[in-house]
Amino acid sequence: MAQKPSIPKGTRDFSPIEVAKRDYIFGTIKQVFQTFGFQPIETPSFENSSTLMGKYGEEGDRLIFKILNSGDYLKKADETLLTEKQSTKLTSQISEKALRYDLTVPFARYVVQHQNELELPFKRFQIQPVWRADRPQKGRFREFYQCDADVVGSKSLWQEIEFIQLYDTVFSKLGLVGTTIKINNRKILSGIAEIIGAKDKLIDFTVALDKLDKIGAEGVTKEMLGKGISDEAIEKVAPLFSFNGSSTEKLNQLDEMLANSEEGLQGVKDLRFVVDKIEALGLESASLDVDVTLARGLNYYTGAIFEVSAPEGVKMGSIGGGGRYDDLTGIFGLKNMSGVGISFGLDRIYLVLEELNLFAKFEKPRPEVVFINFGDEEAFYATKAIKALRTEGVKAELYPDAAKMKKQMNYANKREIPFVVIVGSKEIEANIYTLKNMQSGEQQECSLEELLQVVINS
Repeated sequence: MAQKPSIPKGTRDFSPIEVAKRDYIFGTIKQVFQTFGFQPIETPSFENSSTLMGKYGEEGDRLIFKILNSGDYLKKADETLLTEKQSTKLTSQISEKALRYDLTVPFARYVVQHQNELELPFKRFQIQPVWRADRPQKGRFREFYQCDADVVGSKSLWQEIEFIQLYDTVFSKLGLVGTTIKINNRKILSGIAEIIGAKDKLIDFTVALDKLDKIGAEGVTKEMLGKGISDEAIEKVAPLFSFNGSSTEKLNQLDEMLANSEEGLQGVKDLRFVVDKIEALGLESASLDVDVTLARGLNYYTGAIFEVSAPEGVKMGSIGGGGRYDDLTGIFGLKNMSGVGISFGLDRIYLVLEELNLFAKFEKPRPEVVFINFGDEEAFYATKAIKALRTEGVKAELYPDAAKMKKQMNYANKREIPFVVIVGSKEIEANIYTLKNMQSGEQQECSLEELLQVVINS
């Protein structure tokens, strides 16, 4: 007996109605991207490993899906490494490519390769799947879509303001009220690490701090100690574990805390500019909150950091995030190319909309009219009408087999097709069609023009 087929953990099949709902989200985000002046690009699903590795920190590198080289991939592998099972050192010998982990690093590579073709500042959006070898759980998948928008070639803080407005516009159009756009600045985190004497452990410090909402103050303290950050340093940073107040109040507290850090104060200044302008402009459906623990654990952020959380009461991880990366293209040889961008987590947004019953009423993908098949002569007569209907934009189909009438009508009922057309010898002879409204049960004889009018106006 054949084994029942399955799909890999962390991946999903999508039904027609699920695809329709996802397309609704895609379409909404895409329309807003274009309204804000962004242009679409696409990049390959896999990149050279050298493009991706080392760009996301130690944790990110572990989650990148590696692709084995074609052919006998072990032929050129070092036998000593094989014998000793040194998988980390062996990987570069047997795998030269990897599935993309996000859309930002491939975009940076794209900018470097196509720099002479781009008009700066260059505003791009990209909607494509990414892959991460993560542990699957609710809202976290191994294959999922990201919807990114980025601007390169400008250091203006007005870009950060525009991205906050972009988030707010998309969530307003989706009817998703109550999201929180959290914002921080990497310079602030660097300043804090500096004043507590942990500048050399900035990455370890920020990765641990970013987990505060997941593992609590005790968990963060334990992780920092494990990374070699001293008790004294942790004591100095402890006030951040319970930082509260309005965004302005938090910024005022940071000004005092970072008085001896030039970089930290610059981060506060940048953040205050953005917060002040957004408060003056206002947001429709989202709120803005300064979160000094926000780090997102990624190495390439250098300025603003964004993360969007779902409305209160919805248990879901972040549904969006991003930030500024002033030196990302530098690792590919292009210096002084500042960039900033955000991403929407489509799959998590989908789950949030489902949980809150915020999807508009979606009709199942189906034709508007189906023609009953009584045989080849009748099918040929019906097909000519179907061709004319489709030309006018009406979704129409012919039941492919000359099956029993009951079976064909059941098919129409199960797919909730609004109209059925019955064509027999009588209809062919009179050059007419019998149109049945499946909801009311009414039947009428009509010409093709009348049929078209009824279906379109229904």
